[in-house]
This record gives sequence, C-alpha cells and structure tokens, in this order.
Amino acid sequence: MVNKPWKIIPRPLLETVLNNHVQRHRVPQPLILHGPRGVGKTTLILNRLLGDWNKGPHIAGYVDFAQSITEHHPDHQQSYPWTSWTSVDPPLLSNCKTHLENCLESMTHKAIKLGTLSSQQIFTTMNKWHGLTTSLRRILQGCKVAVPEKASVSFLWERAVYALSVRRNADEIDLLVGLDEKGGGSLSVEEASYYRETAFALRLAKEVIKMQQGWRGNAIAHMNRTNGFSKTLANSCTDWPLLMIELLSQAAEIGFFQPKLVLNNIEILKSAIQTDDSTVSASMYHDNLVWRIIALGANERCLPVLFVTSDSYYSYQAFVDFGFPDIFISRETFGWTPQEAKLHMVPDYFSASEWTIVADVLGANSRHLFELYALKQSNHYQSVMGNKAGTFEDIVDAYLAYLQVVVVNPAMEKALLRLQRYAADVRKGSIPDEKLRFGAAWRHPPRSDDPTLCSEWAKIQLMDFVQALVNTELAVNYLGDYSLEIFEDPSAMALVEVGILYTQRDPSFFRPISQGIKRCLVRWLIQERMKMNYWSSTKYWWQRIIRGRYYKHLMLGYRT
Repeated sequence: MVNKPWKIIPRPLLETVLNNHVQRHRVPQPLILHGPRGVGKTTLILNRLLGDWNKGPHIAGYVDFAQSITEHHPDHQQSYPWTSWTSVDPPLLSNCKTHLENCLESMTHKAIKLGTLSSQQIFTTMNKWHGLTTSLRRILQGCKVAVPEKASVSFLWERAVYALSVRRNADEIDLLVGLDEKGGGSLSVEEASYYRETAFALRLAKEVIKMQQGWRGNAIAHMNRTNGFSKTLANSCTDWPLLMIELLSQAAEIGFFQPKLVLNNIEILKSAIQTDDSTVSASMYHDNLVWRIIALGANERCLPVLFVTSDSYYSYQAFVDFGFPDIFISRETFGWTPQEAKLHMVPDYFSASEWTIVADVLGANSRHLFELYALKQSNHYQSVMGNKAGTFEDIVDAYLAYLQVVVVNPAMEKALLRLQRYAADVRKGSIPDEKLRFGAAWRHPPRSDDPTLCSEWAKIQLMDFVQALVNTELAVNYLGDYSLEIFEDPSAMALVEVGILYTQRDPSFFRPISQGIKRCLVRWLIQERMKMNYWSSTKYWWQRIIRGRYYKHLMLGYRT
C-alpha cells in the first residue's frame, strides 16, 4: 500500500449547518458545537471553515482558550486533545480574558476602518448601560480640562474624546485602524478624522469601564472571600468584551461587514485559575459572559457566536442551568460512524483486514485513526517490539498501551483526587444532605482525614462505578428511566470532568468517549483488582454486594 499523507475529509452536513448559522449577520441564539474529544471539531473549524469565514465581507474572530495552556506547556501542544487541560494545570483567568479581549478589539478596529462604527454609537451604547457623568469628569480632571458644573453627558463625552486624542499618540491609533497602510493616504481629511475620533471613543469607553470596575474592587474581593454572588459585580467584569460584542452586532451589515465569533474550548474558561481579587471567579465570569451573550441575542439579536467544546456539561446540564431546553442551538457531533469511516479509510489508509481490527478495537474516532496511521507509517513501534518484525495487531496493541499510559491512567489518578476532595467536602458539611440520601453508594466516606483511608475509599468507589458501568456494556441511558441521580454520583462526575466519560444529548447516553478508551477503562479496572491485597479485595466486594451501584436497568435502547 502506497503511503499517503493524511487529509482532512469534508463533512458536508455538519459544515452546511455551521455555515448556515454564521452566514447571517445577526442571530437570536448562540450555537454550541459539542461532542467527545478527538472527533475532529477543532480540525473542522480550522481547516475547513475558518478560511471561508474570513473572505469578502466576513470576518471571524477565533479564540482557543487551550492556547493559554499550550503557551506555557509547549510539550503538550502536539498531544492535544488527549493530554488536555485536565492533565495539566488550568490556565490563568487573566490570560483567557486577554485572548478574548484582544480578539474582539481587533475585530472592532476593523469595523472602525470600514466606517460601520461611529463615536456616537459607542456613546449611545455606553450611556445605555453605564452612568457616565462621574467617570467622564474624573477623566477630564486627570487631563486637566476644566468642565462646567451643569454640562450634559454628551458634552462631557465629546470633551473627553478630544482630551484623550490630545493625550494619546495618534500614530498608535492610525496603526490600529490601518490608516497608515497602503491606501490609507487616499482618505480625505474628514474621513481620517472620523476614524480617529471613533478609535479614541473606543479607548475612552475602555477607560471608563476600567475605572468603574476599579470602584467595585473591594466589593468584588469581599464577594470572592465570602463565596457570594452579585449580578452587578459579575457584569462589571464582562462589560468590556460584551460592549465590543454589542457594538460589532450593531455594526453588522449584510454584504459589507459580517462578523462572527468562535470560542473554542469554552470549558477551559470555566475552570481557569483566579490569581487575585480584581475579577470574579472563573466559573462566575464564564456564566455571566455566556448569559449576557444569550440575553443580547434574545433582546436585540447578536453576531453569530459559536461555542466549541468537548465537555459534556454543554450537551445537557448547561441547558438546565441556563433555564430553558432550547436556549442554545445544539449541534452534537460524534465524528464518523463505522460505515462512514470505512468508506474514507479503506483502502487509502488501511486494508480491509486491518480495518476489521481497527473498527473492533478502536472504533471510528478520527483522532484514534490519525494517530494509529501515523504509528503505522513510522518505525517507532519497532522499538516497542524489541526491533522484531511487528504485525498490524502489534501496532494496535502498542497504540492501546500508549492510550493506557498517557491518557487513561493519568485521568483516573485525577479522578481519584477529585473523589478524595469530595470526601473532605462531606466531612466539612459542604455537600447537601439530599446528595447523600439513603441507598447512595457514596454515602459513607471516611469520617477521619487519614489520607490512606481516603485514598482507599476513593479507589473502591471508582472501581465500583466502573464495574457497574461495565455491567451495562459501558453505556447508561440517564433519561430512559429519568434516572438523573447518576449526576449526583461523585465517581461519575469525576470521570466526566477528566474527560473519560461523555454525556450525550441525543440519544441520552452516558458512556466512554471512544471504543479505544472503553477498552483502556476495562484494563484499568482489571489491573487495579489484580493489585489489591486480601483485605482491600474484601472491602471492594463488600461495597459491590452491600452498597454497590447497579445500572443495568438503564441500558434502554443502547447499541454499540
């Protein structure tokens, strides 16, 4: 078989759905593209769609929050998405905010350059949501500009824009809006002045928002210490990106300027690390940002926003948390079916006999197929086999070993740590009693903080859950019998959080993210049972028989 380079294969139906959404200049709802890791969501966006979304009147802002990780962990860049943010430290919230705001600022400057945004629009939008009088007076005082006591807000705004234009470097503004580029010299003096005024107005809006957020700094710090909630304080932290999204939505015009925004790996924003009290927590920032985008679309129509995620929170629970089953447009993708994958893979990349093995062991996950094909083309597997002639089965075994060591085992260790933290939360009383109701397999964690006991309890809980999942052929229909109590199971949620399990929206199954991961999950269970001593094994079987989980009644409609 001739070695062929891997190619990105079109997905016409999904591409049509996404194109239909983003080709409109304003839409009432954001769209969530979600699915398990490794099915090709990012590849589809970057290699098939994003180029066309930046042609002609279209401009697409693309923010990948995973870049906040790979910039600080270069060794993880190529292995993404298997070695995802669950395997390394989450990024800083400040870095995620910077990436988002820089992208939106760049898009807004392009709107200014095209003349679709004016200083008056910025003032009107700011005046709608913010009290400007005090902020503008403070800025003018800082610029040493005298202001009458009874001046109107619009007068203050005009004076502040002028004062800012005197204080700031005009060449910097010209560079941002592209007035120094070839063709910029063809603008009339009035046009160039108009663009500069709008750019300075945007700078002024940013200063006003920054000043008003500073006024709320102590309140935000107090709220963070007390774990409270305030919609006003949360809004103050997302005012700047939301102002730009609203301005871009107003500036959108069919056939002339059609912006859209793609936020990839949005789940990373929710788990980012907060390093100071200058802003709200990452989860609150994420929820407020998403909610305000929803509100803007529902009330006034918003530029097309596309959330891309591998976190199954967005397949079901997000719709519940934000209050309405159809609050987002949901598009779930599982990649290829085995029949589709065979059509594309045989005979170009795998022979028919090889494909039979691949489909049975790994399934049709495109990331598995790409990595297996790369291993097959290289001689790396020879070192694994001791430089002996290896068969295709040996290559598949080597790849499974790689998944076991690099993906599954580290993820299971992370899950065990989450279960130990759950036990500590139960001792502190921070877990509601209704989640520890009679009959729950996780109801009795250790009462002491002995790390050995906590670790043993966590491992037994996780093994019990995996065994129950194996008994259901590794798929649970959580809506089939309205058995939503599985979402209260700390073992289930731990495996979802580390990216081993995925909660499908339609059909409503709770299962491993791929056939290959499923096999590695079973291997992990067998290895852990083999490593148990007699006393630990006795505790495990007591847990299985007396308190164990049983989900076989939730196998409704499952087909492998």
